[in-house]
Amino acid sequence: MKVLITGATGFVGSPLVDLLTQAGDQVVRISRRSAPGKDSIQWNPAAGRLEAASLEGADAVVHLAGESIAAGRWTAAQKARIRDSRVLGTRLLAESLARLSRRPKVLVSASAIGYYGNRGDERLDESSASGTGFLPEVCREWEAAAKPAADCGIRVVQLRIGLVLAPGGGALAKMLPPFQMGVGGIIGDGRQYMSWIALNDLVAVIRHALITGNLAGPVNAVAPQAVTNREFTKTLGHVLGRPTILPMPAFAARLAFGEMADELLLSSARVEPRNLLASRYVFRHPELESALRFLLGRQAGKATR
Repeated sequence: MKVLITGATGFVGSPLVDLLTQAGDQVVRISRRSAPGKDSIQWNPAAGRLEAASLEGADAVVHLAGESIAAGRWTAAQKARIRDSRVLGTRLLAESLARLSRRPKVLVSASAIGYYGNRGDERLDESSASGTGFLPEVCREWEAAAKPAADCGIRVVQLRIGLVLAPGGGALAKMLPPFQMGVGGIIGDGRQYMSWIALNDLVAVIRHALITGNLAGPVNAVAPQAVTNREFTKTLGHVLGRPTILPMPAFAARLAFGEMADELLLSSARVEPRNLLASRYVFRHPELESALRFLLGRQAGKATR
Protein backbone atom coordinates (compact mmCIF):
# COMPACT_ATOMS: atom_id res chain seq x y z
CA MET A 1 0.00 0.00 0.00
CA LYS A 2 1.33 3.43 -0.98
CA VAL A 3 0.51 5.91 1.79
CA LEU A 4 0.96 9.69 1.63
CA ILE A 5 1.39 11.39 5.02
CA THR A 6 1.35 15.04 6.09
CA GLY A 7 3.00 15.73 9.44
CA ALA A 8 5.19 12.67 8.92
CA THR A 9 8.06 13.98 11.05
CA GLY A 10 5.88 14.97 14.02
CA PHE A 11 5.02 13.44 17.37
CA VAL A 12 2.47 11.03 15.85
CA GLY A 13 3.77 10.95 12.28
CA SER A 14 7.25 9.61 13.05
CA PRO A 15 6.13 6.41 14.81
CA LEU A 16 3.36 6.00 12.23
CA VAL A 17 5.96 6.02 9.44
CA ASP A 18 7.92 3.35 11.33
CA LEU A 19 4.82 1.18 11.79
CA LEU A 20 3.73 1.42 8.16
CA THR A 21 7.25 0.78 6.88
CA GLN A 22 7.59 -2.29 9.09
CA ALA A 23 4.25 -3.52 7.71
CA GLY A 24 5.66 -3.30 4.19
CA ASP A 25 3.85 -0.14 3.08
CA GLN A 26 5.49 2.52 0.95
CA VAL A 27 5.43 5.91 2.69
CA VAL A 28 5.62 9.23 0.87
CA ARG A 29 5.93 12.35 3.03
CA ILE A 30 4.07 15.55 2.18
CA SER A 31 6.04 18.36 3.78
CA ARG A 32 6.69 22.08 3.51
CA ARG A 33 10.42 21.46 3.90
CA SER A 34 10.96 18.38 1.73
CA ALA A 35 12.43 18.67 -1.72
CA PRO A 36 10.19 16.89 -4.23
CA GLY A 37 11.34 13.33 -4.95
CA LYS A 38 10.33 9.70 -4.98
CA ASP A 39 9.53 9.61 -1.26
CA SER A 40 8.52 13.22 -0.66
CA ILE A 41 6.08 15.82 -1.97
CA GLN A 42 6.34 19.54 -1.25
CA TRP A 43 3.34 21.68 -0.35
CA ASN A 44 2.54 25.06 1.15
CA PRO A 45 -0.96 25.05 2.65
CA ALA A 46 -0.90 28.74 3.57
CA ALA A 47 -0.14 29.66 -0.03
CA GLY A 48 -2.50 27.03 -1.46
CA ARG A 49 0.33 25.21 -3.25
CA LEU A 50 0.18 21.46 -3.84
CA GLU A 51 0.82 19.87 -7.21
CA ALA A 52 -2.11 17.49 -7.57
CA ALA A 53 -0.28 15.33 -10.13
CA SER A 54 2.27 14.39 -7.46
CA LEU A 55 -0.51 12.66 -5.49
CA GLU A 56 -1.42 10.27 -8.32
CA GLY A 57 -1.04 6.57 -7.57
CA ALA A 58 -1.54 6.70 -3.81
CA ASP A 59 -3.69 4.05 -2.17
CA ALA A 60 -4.25 6.01 1.05
CA VAL A 61 -3.57 9.39 2.65
CA VAL A 62 -3.04 10.29 6.31
CA HIS A 63 -3.35 13.97 7.20
CA LEU A 64 -1.78 14.92 10.54
CA ALA A 65 -0.27 18.37 9.94
CA GLY A 66 -1.37 21.32 12.05
CA GLU A 67 -0.10 24.01 14.44
CA SER A 68 0.22 22.82 18.04
CA ILE A 69 -2.67 24.04 20.18
CA ALA A 70 -0.39 24.19 23.23
CA ALA A 71 2.55 26.04 21.68
CA GLY A 72 1.80 29.28 23.55
CA ARG A 73 -0.89 31.60 24.86
CA TRP A 74 -3.89 31.97 22.59
CA THR A 75 -3.37 35.42 21.18
CA ALA A 76 -5.54 36.40 18.23
CA ALA A 77 -2.61 35.66 15.92
CA GLN A 78 -1.95 32.25 17.47
CA LYS A 79 -5.62 31.28 17.25
CA ALA A 80 -5.61 32.24 13.58
CA ARG A 81 -2.55 30.03 13.01
CA ILE A 82 -4.21 27.11 14.81
CA ARG A 83 -7.38 27.45 12.74
CA ASP A 84 -5.77 28.16 9.37
CA SER A 85 -3.15 25.39 9.64
CA ARG A 86 -5.95 22.86 10.04
CA VAL A 87 -8.70 24.22 7.82
CA LEU A 88 -6.64 25.51 4.89
CA GLY A 89 -4.38 22.45 4.81
CA THR A 90 -7.26 19.99 4.97
CA ARG A 91 -9.25 21.82 2.29
CA LEU A 92 -6.24 22.04 -0.03
CA LEU A 93 -5.50 18.34 0.37
CA ALA A 94 -9.13 17.24 -0.02
CA GLU A 95 -9.69 19.37 -3.12
CA SER A 96 -6.44 18.15 -4.66
CA LEU A 97 -7.38 14.51 -4.07
CA ALA A 98 -10.82 15.09 -5.57
CA ARG A 99 -9.24 16.28 -8.84
CA LEU A 100 -7.18 13.12 -9.35
CA SER A 101 -7.97 10.70 -12.14
CA ARG A 102 -7.04 7.79 -9.84
CA ARG A 103 -8.07 8.71 -6.35
CA PRO A 104 -6.92 6.99 -3.14
CA LYS A 105 -9.44 4.74 -1.46
CA VAL A 106 -9.17 6.38 1.95
CA LEU A 107 -8.21 9.63 3.67
CA VAL A 108 -7.59 9.44 7.40
CA SER A 109 -7.68 13.03 8.64
CA ALA A 110 -6.88 14.14 12.17
CA SER A 111 -9.44 15.99 14.25
CA ALA A 112 -9.71 16.23 18.03
CA ILE A 113 -12.05 15.60 20.94
CA GLY A 114 -12.03 19.37 21.31
CA TYR A 115 -15.03 19.00 18.98
CA TYR A 116 -17.20 18.21 22.03
CA GLY A 117 -16.17 21.14 24.20
CA ASN A 118 -16.61 21.25 27.99
CA ARG A 119 -19.32 18.68 28.82
CA GLY A 120 -18.84 17.72 32.48
CA ASP A 121 -19.50 14.03 33.12
CA GLU A 122 -21.75 13.54 30.06
CA ARG A 123 -20.80 10.39 28.14
CA LEU A 124 -19.87 11.37 24.59
CA ASP A 125 -19.67 9.25 21.46
CA GLU A 126 -19.46 10.07 17.77
CA SER A 127 -23.18 10.87 17.61
CA SER A 128 -22.92 13.56 20.31
CA ALA A 129 -23.37 17.18 19.27
CA SER A 130 -20.46 19.58 19.02
CA GLY A 131 -19.82 21.97 21.90
CA THR A 132 -19.23 25.70 22.12
CA GLY A 133 -15.98 27.64 22.22
CA PHE A 134 -12.87 28.08 20.11
CA LEU A 135 -11.80 24.43 19.85
CA PRO A 136 -15.25 23.09 18.89
CA GLU A 137 -15.47 25.78 16.21
CA VAL A 138 -12.03 24.85 14.85
CA CYS A 139 -12.86 21.15 14.86
CA ARG A 140 -16.14 21.68 13.01
CA GLU A 141 -14.41 23.70 10.30
CA TRP A 142 -11.50 21.24 10.22
CA GLU A 143 -13.78 18.27 9.62
CA ALA A 144 -15.95 20.15 7.10
CA ALA A 145 -12.82 20.98 5.08
CA ALA A 146 -12.46 17.28 4.15
CA LYS A 147 -15.88 17.25 2.45
CA PRO A 148 -14.54 17.53 -1.14
CA ALA A 149 -12.77 14.19 -0.69
CA ALA A 150 -15.85 12.47 0.73
CA ASP A 151 -18.08 13.98 -1.99
CA CYS A 152 -16.04 12.31 -4.73
CA GLY A 153 -16.23 8.86 -3.15
CA ILE A 154 -13.07 8.71 -1.05
CA ARG A 155 -13.68 6.99 2.29
CA VAL A 156 -12.90 9.71 4.84
CA VAL A 157 -12.14 8.82 8.46
CA GLN A 158 -11.92 11.77 10.84
CA LEU A 159 -10.05 10.76 13.97
CA ARG A 160 -11.13 12.80 16.98
CA ILE A 161 -7.93 12.33 18.93
CA GLY A 162 -7.74 12.61 22.70
CA LEU A 163 -4.78 13.34 24.99
CA VAL A 164 -1.90 11.36 23.47
CA LEU A 165 0.42 9.81 26.04
CA ALA A 166 4.11 9.18 25.36
CA PRO A 167 7.15 10.07 27.48
CA GLY A 168 9.03 11.61 24.56
CA GLY A 169 6.56 14.34 23.67
CA GLY A 170 3.12 15.84 24.07
CA ALA A 171 1.42 16.56 27.38
CA LEU A 172 2.97 13.67 29.34
CA ALA A 173 6.51 14.85 28.60
CA LYS A 174 5.58 18.27 30.04
CA MET A 175 3.97 16.70 33.10
CA LEU A 176 6.83 14.39 34.01
CA PRO A 177 9.41 16.88 35.41
CA PRO A 178 7.15 18.39 38.12
CA PHE A 179 5.67 15.01 38.99
CA GLN A 180 9.12 13.43 39.25
CA MET A 181 10.12 16.25 41.61
CA GLY A 182 7.06 15.59 43.76
CA VAL A 183 5.36 18.90 42.95
CA GLY A 184 2.61 17.58 40.66
CA GLY A 185 -1.03 17.89 41.61
CA ILE A 186 -4.57 18.19 40.40
CA ILE A 187 -5.65 21.09 38.20
CA GLY A 188 -8.70 23.05 39.31
CA ASP A 189 -11.09 20.82 41.25
CA GLY A 190 -9.75 17.69 39.53
CA ARG A 191 -13.22 16.54 38.49
CA GLN A 192 -12.80 17.29 34.77
CA TYR A 193 -12.57 14.18 32.59
CA MET A 194 -9.46 13.46 30.53
CA SER A 195 -9.92 11.20 27.51
CA TRP A 196 -6.53 9.77 26.61
CA ILE A 197 -4.80 7.28 24.31
CA ALA A 198 -1.31 5.78 24.36
CA LEU A 199 0.80 6.81 21.36
CA ASN A 200 1.38 3.25 20.17
CA ASP A 201 -2.37 2.65 20.26
CA LEU A 202 -2.97 5.81 18.24
CA VAL A 203 -0.61 4.82 15.43
CA ALA A 204 -2.16 1.34 15.41
CA VAL A 205 -5.62 2.96 15.24
CA ILE A 206 -4.53 4.97 12.19
CA ARG A 207 -3.40 1.85 10.35
CA HIS A 208 -6.59 0.09 11.45
CA ALA A 209 -8.57 2.96 9.91
CA LEU A 210 -6.61 2.64 6.67
CA ILE A 211 -7.39 -1.04 6.21
CA THR A 212 -10.90 -1.31 7.71
CA GLY A 213 -13.17 -0.67 4.75
CA ASN A 214 -16.39 -0.11 6.69
CA LEU A 215 -14.94 2.53 9.01
CA ALA A 216 -15.84 6.06 7.92
CA GLY A 217 -16.84 9.43 9.34
CA PRO A 218 -15.95 10.58 12.86
CA VAL A 219 -14.03 8.08 15.00
CA ASN A 220 -13.07 8.84 18.60
CA ALA A 221 -9.41 7.90 19.05
CA VAL A 222 -9.42 7.49 22.83
CA ALA A 223 -8.99 4.60 25.24
CA PRO A 224 -12.21 3.01 26.54
CA GLN A 225 -11.86 4.42 30.05
CA ALA A 226 -11.68 8.20 30.46
CA VAL A 227 -10.47 9.32 33.90
CA THR A 228 -10.87 12.48 35.93
CA ASN A 229 -7.92 14.79 36.35
CA ARG A 230 -7.77 13.69 40.00
CA GLU A 231 -7.60 10.03 38.97
CA PHE A 232 -4.98 10.76 36.34
CA THR A 233 -2.88 12.73 38.82
CA LYS A 234 -3.01 10.05 41.51
CA THR A 235 -2.27 7.28 39.02
CA LEU A 236 0.74 9.05 37.53
CA GLY A 237 2.08 9.82 41.01
CA HIS A 238 1.58 6.19 42.04
CA VAL A 239 3.40 4.86 38.98
CA LEU A 240 6.28 7.26 39.59
CA GLY A 241 6.28 6.67 43.34
CA ARG A 242 5.96 10.39 44.02
CA PRO A 243 3.48 12.48 46.08
CA THR A 244 0.84 14.58 44.32
CA ILE A 245 -0.04 17.16 46.92
CA LEU A 246 0.44 20.53 45.19
CA PRO A 247 -2.68 21.47 43.21
CA MET A 248 -2.94 24.19 40.59
CA PRO A 249 -6.12 26.17 41.36
CA ALA A 250 -8.27 27.20 38.43
CA PHE A 251 -7.41 30.89 38.86
CA ALA A 252 -3.68 30.08 38.73
CA ALA A 253 -4.15 28.05 35.54
CA ARG A 254 -6.01 30.97 33.97
CA LEU A 255 -3.30 33.44 35.02
CA ALA A 256 -0.61 31.19 33.54
CA PHE A 257 -2.32 30.07 30.34
CA GLY A 258 -5.20 32.46 29.68
CA GLU A 259 -8.09 31.21 27.52
CA MET A 260 -6.21 27.98 26.80
CA ALA A 261 -6.61 26.95 30.45
CA ASP A 262 -10.41 26.84 30.21
CA GLU A 263 -10.51 24.88 26.95
CA LEU A 264 -7.58 22.50 27.57
CA LEU A 265 -6.78 22.15 31.27
CA LEU A 266 -10.12 22.78 32.96
CA SER A 267 -12.43 21.46 30.25
CA SER A 268 -14.11 18.07 30.74
CA ALA A 269 -14.81 15.59 27.94
CA ARG A 270 -15.78 12.02 28.84
CA VAL A 271 -15.37 10.50 25.40
CA GLU A 272 -15.99 6.88 24.41
CA PRO A 273 -14.56 5.10 21.31
CA ARG A 274 -17.85 3.56 20.20
CA ASN A 275 -17.02 3.30 16.49
CA LEU A 276 -13.54 1.91 17.09
CA LEU A 277 -14.85 -0.82 19.38
CA ALA A 278 -17.62 -1.64 16.91
CA SER A 279 -14.94 -2.07 14.21
CA ARG A 280 -13.25 -4.68 16.45
CA TYR A 281 -10.15 -2.66 17.22
CA VAL A 282 -8.41 -4.21 20.25
CA PHE A 283 -6.63 -1.68 22.46
CA ARG A 284 -3.10 -2.47 23.55
CA HIS A 285 -3.53 -0.22 26.59
CA PRO A 286 -7.19 0.12 27.61
CA GLU A 287 -6.43 1.13 31.22
CA LEU A 288 -4.43 4.14 32.41
CA GLU A 289 -2.15 2.57 35.01
CA SER A 290 -0.96 -0.24 32.77
CA ALA A 291 -0.48 2.25 29.93
CA LEU A 292 1.66 4.55 32.09
CA ARG A 293 3.69 1.63 33.41
CA PHE A 294 4.41 0.48 29.86
CA LEU A 295 5.22 3.97 28.58
CA LEU A 296 7.44 4.87 31.53
CA GLY A 297 9.05 1.46 31.97
CA ARG A 298 7.70 1.06 35.50
CA GLN A 299 6.87 -2.49 36.46
CA ALA A 300 4.02 -3.15 38.90
CA GLY A 301 5.19 -3.54 42.48
CA LYS A 302 8.25 -1.27 42.14
CA ALA A 303 6.46 2.01 42.84
CA THR A 304 5.14 3.06 46.22
CA ARG A 305 2.63 5.68 47.16
